Formats: sequence, structure tokens, C-alpha cells
Amino acid sequence: MIQAIQLILALSFLVVIHELGHFTFARLFKVRVEKFYMFFNPKISLLRMKRVNGKWQIRFFAPNVEPAVVEMIDPVTGAQKKDEKGNVLYRPMTDEELQKLPEDDWRRYPDNTEWGIGWVPFGGYCSIAGMVDETKSATDLPSDPQPWEFRAKNVWQRLGIISGGILVNFIAALLIFGQLLYHWGTDTLPLRNVTSGLYYSEILQQEGFEQQDRILTIDGQEPEELADVVQWLIIEGKRDVVVLRGSDTVALTMSEDLGTRYLAFQNEFDKQEREKARRDPSYKKFRFALISEYVPFVVDTVLPNSTAYYAGLQAGDSLVAVNGVPTGCDILVNRELRKHPCDSVQLTYYRAGEMMTSGAFLGDQTILGAYPKSKYAYFEMEHKEYGLLESIPAGVVYGWDMLKNYVKQFRLVFTKEGAQSLGGFGAIGGMFPSVWNWYLFWYMTAFLSLILAFMNFLPIPALDGGYILFLLVEILTGKQPSDKFLEKANNIGFILLIILLIYANGNDIFKLFF
Repeated sequence: MIQAIQLILALSFLVVIHELGHFTFARLFKVRVEKFYMFFNPKISLLRMKRVNGKWQIRFFAPNVEPAVVEMIDPVTGAQKKDEKGNVLYRPMTDEELQKLPEDDWRRYPDNTEWGIGWVPFGGYCSIAGMVDETKSATDLPSDPQPWEFRAKNVWQRLGIISGGILVNFIAALLIFGQLLYHWGTDTLPLRNVTSGLYYSEILQQEGFEQQDRILTIDGQEPEELADVVQWLIIEGKRDVVVLRGSDTVALTMSEDLGTRYLAFQNEFDKQEREKARRDPSYKKFRFALISEYVPFVVDTVLPNSTAYYAGLQAGDSLVAVNGVPTGCDILVNRELRKHPCDSVQLTYYRAGEMMTSGAFLGDQTILGAYPKSKYAYFEMEHKEYGLLESIPAGVVYGWDMLKNYVKQFRLVFTKEGAQSLGGFGAIGGMFPSVWNWYLFWYMTAFLSLILAFMNFLPIPALDGGYILFLLVEILTGKQPSDKFLEKANNIGFILLIILLIYANGNDIFKLFF
């Protein structure tokens, strides 16, 4: 529930500021904004308000206002005009017709924006006059562009209005990252401080890594922290690695398909964990660790009445083997324990320099009930504080680097393994912590703001990037696409987006059952 609340709050905030970007540029260029809504409001709105006759009117749980349109009449026959499908055609009311409406009629004041909150709790929209979008089709527009319409403005003004949402999302992300740096600073664990070396999963062992290898360089560059290793090997596909193994340096060459193999391995691991959770709803799923610091399992706390408690483990004990299998780090301990659900195991550990053994019976979840000391007890962290002025450019650099890394990672989406990893709202919600944490909430909000800016920049009709593409073509050719063309392009783009949305959220649903 906490994850769901954070997801809705973050997306609501991002959609509102995105639409405010469009709104601000539209009003700057004197274009009417008919409606501004957080969430969608088919048939009814939770709240809507507008300045009417000089006063604000507010309505709760109210039906939507009827559009300010009238039927189109054939001047020769006097009959209703219809399209090729037999639908009655409408036109917007003229200013003269609007002035004949009652003074308390909301439609009489088209220069004032209607603000509201819909009841479908995702997304939102900003309905801009004279623009073919999700709120109106080409047939909803007057035959001649009006001065206060989007389509009546020059191409550079239209480009500004369309780009406003992307620009605001991008700037907001950079500002949030800057404020996170100002308020919390940064805590990093330099790779050079991890003197015990690294833990490597099976997929990296297949590439030639051995446990406790220390990575010196990747393609000639020294990684500063563990995140750099994952970024360079998996996302960027760098291949030449030099490691320190004992006192020897060893050169390794990664496979070209390491990134896709990693995704396939992770997908299979997650599938197995979901299967265990379906068999036992109380099962706590493990996350796949591609690479991690090699941290010894030295007991910090033993839970009362736990497996570790009855096995006689005490704080300070160093667990080194399970059933005779060496387990030099905490991840290897947990991996070996998971092989023995509802079974007895032999634990080997050191206490005050003396090797000892104890028998232990594991439950179906193979939880030992002993917490090891954190990696921060062994390795020196580096903390950096940022002043207010210093945090702004640092936030810009941080956000820009994150965007570049995301764009590089985007290439994996077009692989079979990447497509299987796609997720919808469930997957995004799972990225938030299960307990409230303001730092992580705003960090994820900034990250999603970058993603929203990037995704909207893609040249797909119905997205801002599609409009930008058509405007750039207009700048180059001097010809403005017709409203009919934009309507058809948007319909195609909207269908593609719906298919993608169904696929991504379908993946989430599929993973609940398979």
C-alpha cells in the first residue's frame, strides 16, 4: 500500500508539472487553455472549478460541463451535417453565441481555464484550444483558425508550447537531484576501499571472474564504485577487464552478449522466486545479485527463538561454511541455506579464533535468524556535503549522467530478454521502498521525471515528440500538416501506446501467476 501511494503521488506530481509546462507556454503566447485536469474525468469529475463572472465556482462530484459547440447545419438543405460514418458534426460556438448564454454558464468564459481532478487516478491533461490531441479531433475545430488558437501561432511558438512539458520535467529532475545533494549529501563506497574483493554471480563466473577478484580497470578506466562496473559491463557493453587475483593481475574479455544473457538469467531467477512465493505467500523473495562487495558473515544480532538462537550462534561469530561448503561472504551463506528448506544443516563458524560447528534445522523459508554486520563496518565510506549554490550544478551533472545512462540502457529494451523485463505500473511501484523514506521517494520521483521527459521526446505520434517531429518537418519544408493528418497520426500513435501499455502491465499480471 505504501508503494502504491508513493507511485500515485509521484506520477500525479510529475503529470501536473508536465502539463503546467504546456499551460505556461500556451498562456505566454496568448493561447486559450480550456481545461487543466489531474487524472482523467470521463463523464464526471471529483472536483472542477472555474472563474465565472468574476467569481470562482467550485463543484464536487459533478457531471462534466457540456462542450461549447452547436450542430453544423447545411445552409442549402437546412439538414444536419454528418461525416462519412453518419456522425453529426459540431462546431465551436462563436463569441456572439457564447455571450447569449446565461451569465453563470461556465461555457460563456472561454478565456478562463477550467481546473479539476478526475476520478481515474493516473495521468492528466491540458486541453489547449485549436490543438488536435487526446481531447479533441479535427472536426471539433472551426474551419478557420482563430487568433487565440494553438494552430494560429507561428511554428516556433507552437514548438515552445509542445516542448514545455518535456522541458519542465527535465528541469524538475535536475532541481530535485540538486536539493537531495544539498539536504543529504552523498555517501559512496569507493571500490578501492573494498579490500576483500567482490562477490560474482554465476553469469560473471562464466566470464572468468573468481570470488574476491578486485577489478582494477575496465577498457583502461578505473571504476570508482560498484555501480560503474554494472553500468560499463551490462549497459555499455565494455569488454576488457583487468583484475587483481591474489598478487597476480589477470586480463579477462567479456562476451558480446553479456547484457542480454544477464537479463535472461535475471528473468529466470525472478520467475523461480515468484513460484516459491505462490506456493508460500509468506515467503520473502530474494533479489538477484549480479555483483556485490565480498562481506564476511560475522553475526551482529541473533533473533530470539530463531534457528540461529537454538543453534547457539552468538554476536561476533564468523560463519564460514554450511554443510561443509565454504561460504566466505554473506551472499554465499544465504545461497547455501536456501538449498535446504525444512532440513538440518551443519554450520561451521569461528568464535574467538576457534573453529566450531553446530547443527541447525531450517524452516521452509530457510531463514537463519541472524543478522550479519553491515558492509559499512568493514569498508570506509566517503561522505560529501554540498552547499546550496554548489548543489545546483552538481544536480545538473548528476541528472544528466543518469539520463545518458538510461538512454544507453534503452537499447536492451529491443531485445527478447529486454522485452520480457518490461513492466508497467506494478513494476514501477516496486521500485519504491515498502516503508516511507523521503529521500528515496524524491529520488525515484526525479528519476521518473527524467524517464517521462525522455519518453515524451520520442518521435511517436500522440506523444510530445511526435508533435515536435511534425513541427521540425514544417520548419524544413514550410508546410504545416493538416488537422486531419494530425488526427490520423495521433490515432495511430495512441493505439501503439495502448498496445505497449497493455503489454507492459500484462507482463506484471503474467508474473503474478507464472
